[in-house]
Amino acid sequence: MPSKCEILCEILIAILLPPLGVCLRRGCCTVEFLICLVLTILGYIPGIIYALYVIVFQNREEYFDDARRPLYYSA
Repeated sequence: MPSKCEILCEILIAILLPPLGVCLRRGCCTVEFLICLVLTILGYIPGIIYALYVIVFQNREEYFDDARRPLYYSA
């Protein structure tokens, strides 16, 4: 499980350079990176939103353990 400092650094990188944040998290030759790159070229804000989505919400198990899961979560 990543530490809070690692999560904060990933989020800051995703805000400053969205494709770099996705590249560090997923790799440079992935569909997620290409989508983030296109969204960042078309508009900076959509790139940031997608990068944050990829970093935080696609791998929820890394960030939330059983004690922090919402009540409505179903496994």
